[in-house]
Amino acid sequence: MKSQQSTQTMKPATAAKKLGVYLPATPASFQEGVVSRAELNELQANPPEWLRELRLNGPHPRPVVAAKLGVSIAGLARGGVTEALTTEQIEALKQERPEWLEKERATQAEVRKEAARLKDAKKEKADREGAAERH
Repeated sequence: MKSQQSTQTMKPATAAKKLGVYLPATPASFQEGVVSRAELNELQANPPEWLRELRLNGPHPRPVVAAKLGVSIAGLARGGVTEALTTEQIEALKQERPEWLEKERATQAEVRKEAARLKDAKKEKADREGAAERH
């Protein structure tokens, strides 16, 4: 007896998240259907014009906006950015360098520095323990 393998599908919101695009800006046909794993792979491998345009000019979802600005998603919220932004709007913010953005970038840099320090400390501890076991 053979088992029938079902096609894995996802909601448009999940597919949009995996593609790094803002769902409300996608075509209606994308928003209204379901996306199979094969369709998602095809979209990633050979993005249609609408997907290339969204990735290039936006509007971009908050995780993408945060990454482009070098801040956290929470930092965006603290800065009053609650909606999707276009690439042009992101570039304008980078040029204006508002106080909140500078503060959040500094905070993010500290977070990354601390994460790197903790990773190094963990590695050193593992190296010491490994050396102790060999003796």
